[in-house]
Amino acid sequence: MEHVLIIVAIVVVVGGGGGAALVAPRLRSRRHPSSAVGQRETGTDGAVSTLEPPVGQTGTVAPPESGVPTEPPPARARPIERPPPSAGRMARLRGRLARSQSALGSVLLTLLSTGNLDEQAWEEIEDTLITADMGVGPARQIVEQLRTEVKVTGSRDPVEVRALLRADLLAQLGPDMDRTLHTKPHGDRPAVILVVGVNGTGKTTACGRLARALVGDGQTVLLGAADTFRAAAVDQLQTWGERVGAQVVRSDREGADPASVAFTAVNEGIERGIDTVIVDTAGRLHTKAGLMDELGKIKRVIEKHGTVDEVLLVLDATTGQNGLRQARVFAEVTNVTGIILTKLDGTAKGGIVIAVQRELGVPVKLVGLGEGPDDLAPFDPEVFVDAIVGD
Repeated sequence: MEHVLIIVAIVVVVGGGGGAALVAPRLRSRRHPSSAVGQRETGTDGAVSTLEPPVGQTGTVAPPESGVPTEPPPARARPIERPPPSAGRMARLRGRLARSQSALGSVLLTLLSTGNLDEQAWEEIEDTLITADMGVGPARQIVEQLRTEVKVTGSRDPVEVRALLRADLLAQLGPDMDRTLHTKPHGDRPAVILVVGVNGTGKTTACGRLARALVGDGQTVLLGAADTFRAAAVDQLQTWGERVGAQVVRSDREGADPASVAFTAVNEGIERGIDTVIVDTAGRLHTKAGLMDELGKIKRVIEKHGTVDEVLLVLDATTGQNGLRQARVFAEVTNVTGIILTKLDGTAKGGIVIAVQRELGVPVKLVGLGEGPDDLAPFDPEVFVDAIVGD
């Protein structure tokens, strides 16, 4: 009897041990399925990808020869969430955006609707736009345009004035700019998105939210945790991945070469037939030349596998003109293709959208409009302007 109990104990330990470091979804793969499960792949300088069984396939333990059955091991991971698609997200979040930008719109409409638009009133309008982080150049251009239009039409009707303001703001936002997010794979190679920015702007959160949006749109996603200097960022990214079933490639050594992790992530994306690889990078001050050079190295190493489809710069909408100085340096190093503007819901300084686009010549593609996991939305200029000036 003692021998039977020992055998049962061993079987239970073997079946229930070894908790998963990460749960990955069932993805199309060029490898034999039996060789992928539980395998650890180690790249240069400690970059590791851990592949685990799909969620729900925990398996059972064969009973011992005595015929005494054992219980299957408990599930080791949270259920995979099914995020909503990204289409129409900004329209759904319009009310939140309108509340945060109402101060800007109300001041402008109040000034423009007065019966006496003298020089002082026009100066107040310009000051309001500048205070909203629009920048001196764009603010002056809008004011001059409005002055001309009001003088020509002779209109003081609030509805007509609102329509004039709406048209001028929309023109400044560049409604014809290409805001397409390039996330489609190239044959057998995934699309690659590199996410960059300074500390505290919300890069890792933006990566997780973007992964959710893409999964909600039916794509497969792999996350590369190239912020190897901050263990909390790596763990946070893994949590985001687990929630939606996205595989995460991370290093098993803190301070490992970020370029090596990025390289391994893209290579794993190719091997696993992933649609999109999102690489999170360490936050860095734009004034630190060494760190900026390292960012350029990450991009060059990734390009050994193929094209970097997007370099998304994450900016905090509350930082104003300081954010523009950061943007200039990042654009010089990595050839930024688009902006993710976070914390836009918590500020009445929406003019930063116009300012950053004017400064870099690249569009704002995504905006963060809250603290929830699905509060990252594709930027829609018309929805944004309507939130400021009202219907």
